Amino acid sequence: MAKYYGDSTIFHYNLEQVLQGFWRRYPNPYSTHVLIEDTVEREVTKDGKLYSKRLLTKTNKLPKWGERFFKAKSVCIIEESLVDLKSKTLTTYTRNIGFNKIMSVIEKVVYRGDVHGNKTIAYRSAWIDSQVFGFASAIRAFGCERFKKNCQKTNIGFNYVLGLLYPMQNQHNSMQQDVAQKFKEAAKQVSEHVKEQIYEASHYNMNQN
Repeated sequence: MAKYYGDSTIFHYNLEQVLQGFWRRYPNPYSTHVLIEDTVEREVTKDGKLYSKRLLTKTNKLPKWGERFFKAKSVCIIEESLVDLKSKTLTTYTRNIGFNKIMSVIEKVVYRGDVHGNKTIAYRSAWIDSQVFGFASAIRAFGCERFKKNCQKTNIGFNYVLGLLYPMQNQHNSMQQDVAQKFKEAAKQVSEHVKEQIYEASHYNMNQN
């Protein structure tokens, strides 16, 4: 049975900005494993959606034990995407081509603009599978862990690109994060102070009794 992984990520940019950044994600210093990207198909569908198909070539660094199953140093990925302005979503589907019996990774991501129009939430789902007899479970577990780490790099790299495209928005986001952090620290200090007061009051009452 394929191993499932899901998460969500908030990008503090509106959907239009995310769409602009999506086509310019590579290259960036956090995604150096992406070697080549080619657009092989693009069209506007009858219902007004923008469909694109791209071919990505990525490096495929493996641990020593993995080399006995997979010796290729790169892997090709098909990325299909659909922009739907009516529903304010960008949906992407990616899958590796070739060597699927060793390990296949199918990923779906839905980027959806929030109701206020100032941020975009990415909902990610992935299925990692293997058909290598006797090793399938271990390969699935390894693939899932590596996929999680790659997702973190992907999100950081995407935010990096968005920050370059929209520096004023990036500065605003940084200021908001600083304010939020200071608020958390202040709330923590107040909470600790209240706990100290409660402890002192209870300790005083015990001594009185």
